[in-house]
Amino acid sequence: MSIRLGDTAPNFQSNTSIGEIDFYEYLGDSWGVLFSHPADYTPVCTTELGRTAALKGEFEKRNVKVLAISVDSAESHKGWINDINETQNTSVEFPIIADPDKTVANLYDMIHPNASETLTVRSLFVISPDKKVKLIITYPASTGRNFNEVLRVIDSLQLTANYSVATPADWKDGEDVIVVNSIKTEDIPSKFPKGHKIIKPYLRTTPQPNK
Repeated sequence: MSIRLGDTAPNFQSNTSIGEIDFYEYLGDSWGVLFSHPADYTPVCTTELGRTAALKGEFEKRNVKVLAISVDSAESHKGWINDINETQNTSVEFPIIADPDKTVANLYDMIHPNASETLTVRSLFVISPDKKVKLIITYPASTGRNFNEVLRVIDSLQLTANYSVATPADWKDGEDVIVVNSIKTEDIPSKFPKGHKIIKPYLRTTPQPNK
């Protein structure tokens, strides 16, 4: 099964490092980040989970709940978490899904046979409160993810959801944004009172609305 942007994220029930969860119930009305790891006790994954734990406050202020997944067991996850906490000087509190039968990995197409027949690649999904898939990023097993980019995209997605704006190349939080083309130029002043610039009829910018 291949998942594409705009699809409804499949629900599942699974054992995790914090016990049994229902994915939808765990997310509630929050945004979600679901990301996979090739295996427990692997070096790149250890740094990734440590970094995610260290960013707990950043995810919380964006109303984002995080879940990791690995094909190993929940008991294996618990032992690995001890190593992560020790080596990365942090505290992993989010759940790591146990997926030894690869049910969730197959549901989200996380196994790419040409890369590995048995291990998940580094797939990452951002899921909105209405359970729609808003972002898919896939890294090879050898490359750790850039979590600053993950947060940047979440900021962009939330701006689009709330204010009818898009974000330009290399945009960072606090910079000007683009007014979407569905808004007529004559309607911009009432919707974006901070002002706007018309660079081209199809390229109109405005200061970030929520700053």
